[in-house]
Amino acid sequence: MEAIADLKTKNISICTERIWKLNVSQYHAMIAAGIIEEDAQLELLEGLLVLKMPKNPRHRLSTGLLQDALLAILSTNYHLNLQEPITLQDSEPEPDLAIIRGQRLDFRDRHPQALDIELVIEVSDATLERDRTMKKRIYANAGIPIYWILNLRERQLEVYTQPKMEESEYAHSQIFTESESINITLKEIGLGTILIKDLL
Repeated sequence: MEAIADLKTKNISICTERIWKLNVSQYHAMIAAGIIEEDAQLELLEGLLVLKMPKNPRHRLSTGLLQDALLAILSTNYHLNLQEPITLQDSEPEPDLAIIRGQRLDFRDRHPQALDIELVIEVSDATLERDRTMKKRIYANAGIPIYWILNLRERQLEVYTQPKMEESEYAHSQIFTESESINITLKEIGLGTILIKDLL
């Protein structure tokens, strides 16, 4: 085990306070009671309340470009959520985009859950490390079939597929550079092609 002094040299924060973990029901109850405001910049990740990072113009632009590109090819069997909650076993992340099976009215009384979700996307700049570790672990553990990271730092799309739930990991990963394109396939049905450079 690394000594605390070694960890501090790596800019890893050491918390000496007690941390209380929440389950999803407790998190929902706190929102319903007004303890956590509905527009609070927080996500429940693995039982912890985590601060969401502010979005810079480049993040906003790429999120919008992704939204436009996906809406142009999505079939009526799906709808697209933009920065909305999804309810998982011990987390309620708010991915930048998510392709959800069914119609919006199907979710009048609940958030989409893992079995409803075909693809989640995080647009990553300041959050790249979190998206490659904690978020990837959460989505794989939930069995979400496809996870994308639109990596703004390295100008590439990282695609993770074949979740191994028992290992909280994806078995397959692929990187698409800005000179390439990706074919969107959901449930073995091709929906269309997107040029990576058009998202950056």
